[in-house]
Amino acid sequence: MKILGILIIAFGLIDLIGSYMEFDLWGGFIGVQLPDQLWQYSSYIEIAIGYLVMKFAPTNSEEVLDS
Repeated sequence: MKILGILIIAFGLIDLIGSYMEFDLWGGFIGVQLPDQLWQYSSYIEIAIGYLVMKFAPTNSEEVLDS
């Protein structure tokens, strides 16, 4: 789960940096046109979701106990 969180954060960082370099990750690369309100904050939302996934992922000791 932590790897998934890291990947989501990396995607958000690429989206954030790309927006400053006038590269539209969602519209140009993925092909999804986001509404302007959502497009402005999409990178921050992605980073926050990645952080939450990492934060709520079980630690290795908890994974061993569940098995």
